[in-house]
Amino acid sequence: MVNAWFILGKVIISIVAIATLLGGLLADFLIPVTAKQHIHNPRWPQHAKFHNGQTISLGILLGAVSLWLLWSPTGTAWPRFGAAVVVASLYWVALLGARLFPGTAWVDPEFQVESPLILGMPPQLFLSLILLLLLVIGSIIASL
Repeated sequence: MVNAWFILGKVIISIVAIATLLGGLLADFLIPVTAKQHIHNPRWPQHAKFHNGQTISLGILLGAVSLWLLWSPTGTAWPRFGAAVVVASLYWVALLGARLFPGTAWVDPEFQVESPLILGMPPQLFLSLILLLLLVIGSIIASL
C-alpha cells in the first residue's frame, strides 16, 4: 500500500539518486576546486581521465535509472522501490570498494591540504556513508 511514509521514503531515496546523478559531474568536472584534482588535473594521464569520465557517466546513469524506478507510474511500487534503492547504492558502494585496489588513495598528495577531513574521514568516505545511511533510513521510513 502506498501511504505518506512510502512517499517520504521515495523522496529520501530521490535525494540520494540526485546526489548520484550530479555528484561526480559536479565534483570531478564542473566545480573548479575539486575538478582540478580529477578530470582537469594536468598530471593525470589520458587513460585515468577516461576512467574518470566513465565514473561520471555511470553516476549520471545510475541516478537517472533510480529516479525513473522511483517515480515512473508503471509497475508494482515495492519491487521498483527496492530496485531503485539498490541502483542508487551501487555508485557509493563501488566508491568504498575502489579504495581496496592497490595504489589508490582518497586524495592525491598535492591536494591533501585542500581536502580537509570531515569527522576524521576523507570527504568522499563521509559522503558515501551519509548517502548509504539515507538509503537505509528512506527504506525504513517507506516500510512504515
